[in-house]
Amino acid sequence: MFLRIRKLFPIFVLVLLGVSCNEYQKVLKNEDIKAKYEMAEAYYNEGDFKRGLRLFEQIAPKYIGKPQGERVMFFLANSYYKQKDYNTATYQFERFIKSYPKSEKLAEASFLGAKSTYQLSPVYSLDQTDTDKALSKLQTFINSYSDSEYFAEANIMAQELTQKKEKKAYEIAKQYNKLGKFDYTFLTPAIAAFDNFLSDYPGSIFREEAMFYRFQSATELGLNSLNRLKKERFESAKKHYATLMKQFPETKFKEDADRLLEDINKEMQVMVGDTATTK
Repeated sequence: MFLRIRKLFPIFVLVLLGVSCNEYQKVLKNEDIKAKYEMAEAYYNEGDFKRGLRLFEQIAPKYIGKPQGERVMFFLANSYYKQKDYNTATYQFERFIKSYPKSEKLAEASFLGAKSTYQLSPVYSLDQTDTDKALSKLQTFINSYSDSEYFAEANIMAQELTQKKEKKAYEIAKQYNKLGKFDYTFLTPAIAAFDNFLSDYPGSIFREEAMFYRFQSATELGLNSLNRLKKERFESAKKHYATLMKQFPETKFKEDADRLLEDINKEMQVMVGDTATTK
C-alpha cells in the first residue's frame, strides 16, 4: 500500500501543478481585475514572484488612484527586485515614493530603491555612475531614517561603495606612477592624482600606500628633471617623505622610502659639488 502511494504521489503533484497552471493562464487572460489581484497577491506571498509579477503588471494601471493602488505598486516594485531586474525596480520604487509620500512603506521602499541601485554598481575598474547614484540614494536614506531596521545595512553598503570609489581613484593614481617608470612625464599627473586622492579620501585604507607612491613619484620626477628644476623638486619630495613618516612612523615602506631619500641626498650633494666647482 505504501509503495503504491509513493508511486502515485508524483502523478498527484503533476495533476495539481497542471490545475494550478491552467487556473493561472485562465486568470491571466480574462478581464477580472479582482481575480488577478487576489491571485497576484497569493503568488507574491508564496514567493512566486515571476508569476505574480505578470499579474501585477497587468493590473497596476487599473489601480492608480484606488485604495489598493499603494499596495499593488509596492508589490510590483518589490517583485522586480526579487526577480533581480534592478533597473526596473529602481524606477518603480521611485514612482512609489513620489506617488505615496506618506506611506507606511516609505522607509522600506526608499531602502529597497537604494539597494536596487547598489546592485547595479559595477566593479571598481568600470564607470562608477551607478555607484554615485547608489551612494546618493543610500545617504538620503541614512539621513532620513536613522531609526530604521535597515539603517545598519544601508551604512555597510555605503561604506562598501565608498571604498570602491577610493580604490578606483587610487588605482588611477597608481597607474600614472607605473607609467612614470617608462616616461617621466607621467610623474607630474601621478603626484597630482595622489594629492587629490589623499584630499578626497582622508580616512582611506589606501592612505599609507598613496603617501609612499606619491613620495616615490616625486623622487623619480626630481631625478629625471633638468638641473635647474632638481632642487625645488627634491625639496618637495622630502616633504612628502616627512609627511609619510609622521603619519606612519612604522610604515611597511620604510626601507624603500629611506633608500629613495638616500638617492635624493646623494644627488643634492652632487649638485652642491657641481655648484662649488663652477664658482
